[in-house]
Amino acid sequence: MTTRARSFDTAAVSYGKHRPGYPPALFDALEELTGRPLAGARVADIGAGTGIATALLHARGADVLAVEPGDGMAAELRRAHPRIPVVRGDGDRLPLPSAAFDLLTYAQAWHWTDPERSVPEARRVLRPGGALALWWNDADLTVPWIAAQGERLAAFFGAAGGSPVRALPQGIGEFTTRSVRWSRRVPLDTHLANLASHSAFLVLGEERTRAYFAGERALLAPLFPEGTVEESYVVTLRVARV
Repeated sequence: MTTRARSFDTAAVSYGKHRPGYPPALFDALEELTGRPLAGARVADIGAGTGIATALLHARGADVLAVEPGDGMAAELRRAHPRIPVVRGDGDRLPLPSAAFDLLTYAQAWHWTDPERSVPEARRVLRPGGALALWWNDADLTVPWIAAQGERLAAFFGAAGGSPVRALPQGIGEFTTRSVRWSRRVPLDTHLANLASHSAFLVLGEERTRAYFAGERALLAPLFPEGTVEESYVVTLRVARV
């Protein structure tokens, strides 16, 4: 799992350029479930990657700090968002003071942690009344062409390409869940580059990855003759107050 988690460093620029962001409704739901506005909140975004979520939290007025273990991802975050402070570390060993944060966020990152370590660390770092927020941005499989693509991916990778387990952590409070549907329109090249930035492809090898995407392009191009793809997503947000 460490190999896959660190594979993103090899594709940090592409990751930051092509991965989807998050809709405003996600942050509205985050404020509702935490019971406080993001503006002025002391927030640590853990496993921040290239800062996709970090920058959006910052734009909502949060006093946000990024925590990122990877060399390539942290470098791209600093380049793209020079005003956001970055510290090196991960959820299992937070380089943060105790009882210092109102909110910890893990945007598609909690599944890379070891809950036996990351839960005590989250409890240590959060202030009394603070909150832990986890979310994942998944392709909306109710859309037929996305479901068909998901089936092709599952057949290609089998068990080896499955997502890491997303079990909710124990011992940190009761979680409340919200789902937010949204979409974005992007060039076909961006859609394919987004897929290629996922860890299963990053550890696959260049030759097999190139062959897969040549086939995927051939299947999708007739569906989108103008070259623009509407990607549909469901963001699942889970929040626990401590």
